[in-house]
Amino acid sequence: MTGIPDITLSSGCMIPVLGMGTTSGPIPPLEVVESAVINIIKLGYRHLDTASFYQSEGPVGCAISEAVRRGLISSRSELHVTSKLWCTDAHHDLVLPALHKTFK
Repeated sequence: MTGIPDITLSSGCMIPVLGMGTTSGPIPPLEVVESAVINIIKLGYRHLDTASFYQSEGPVGCAISEAVRRGLISSRSELHVTSKLWCTDAHHDLVLPALHKTFK
C-alpha cells in the first residue's frame, strides 16, 4: 500500500489520512491483534488507532516492537498511533493514571 496522502494537523505534524483501527466488535484474542498489526504494517499502514477500552494497546506495542525487530520499520517514529481517553477515565483523579497506562 503506497501513496496514502498525509494531512497537516494544527500542530504542524503530518499524519496519514488513512489509519487502521485495532478492534471491531468483540475484543479479539491478543495474539490476533498483534498478528493483524504486523500484517497491516507490512501492507504499508503507518497510522494505527487504539484505545485502552479496546484492550489492544499492549498487543499494538508488542507488534510495533516485532515490526522493528523484523525490519518492517526502522523505528517507532515511522508510525502514528492514536489512542483515546475513555469517558469513564475523564474524571480529574483518573486522567493522569489513564494516560500513564496508555503511554506505557
